[in-house]
Amino acid sequence: MRFRHAVIESIAPALPEEIRTSAELEAELAPLYERLRLPAGRLELMTGIRERRYWPPGTRPSAASARAGRAVLERSRITPDQIDVLVHCAVCRDMLEPATATFVHAELGLPAAVQAFDLSNACLGFLNALVLASGLIDSGQIRSALVVSGENGRPLVEETIRRLLAGDLDRRQIKPYFANLTIGSGAVAAVVCHRELAPGGHRIRGGVGLADTSQSHLCQGD
Repeated sequence: MRFRHAVIESIAPALPEEIRTSAELEAELAPLYERLRLPAGRLELMTGIRERRYWPPGTRPSAASARAGRAVLERSRITPDQIDVLVHCAVCRDMLEPATATFVHAELGLPAAVQAFDLSNACLGFLNALVLASGLIDSGQIRSALVVSGENGRPLVEETIRRLLAGDLDRRQIKPYFANLTIGSGAVAAVVCHRELAPGGHRIRGGVGLADTSQSHLCQGD
């Protein structure tokens, strides 16, 4: 699909302050490493990930998303009352329902006229939301959208370490868990709007998507 009128007007990240290195995670797993005679440094060697960041315990995804949303609105020329749609597109969510977008909407104090909903599609969520917003803009249904995503990987990593230390797992059994240890936390937000509202914005020219859903079982999060 191709777009004629959609632009990214502003984009802003939000990063937690706490940094956890792969070496620090391995230090927590020292009993497991010693029992299975695993070489230290394998996590960074296998993944290329030296460090990841975590929000403080108890931080909800909506709080992270709102932090990024607030940052992008502060730098944007689009005012909150000009936003037509808010899309929250993270993997993480506050709860099953209502939509996490509703909590972000309230935290940012957006007008009641701003539609708010979640879009969930694993790591593709943010890109999907940009394409969706661009389509709505090009079709004339909206003039601007706020796209937010806030991820909190801390609970997953902490639970993974707990399970690895509690069980009597062998080398083969621990392999599925190691992908969990790559996860970190962060947030990002973007204002997407009609190019008439932001003549200097970065054009979104189009998007193409393919789906090999026969391989969905390779990446499952229960």
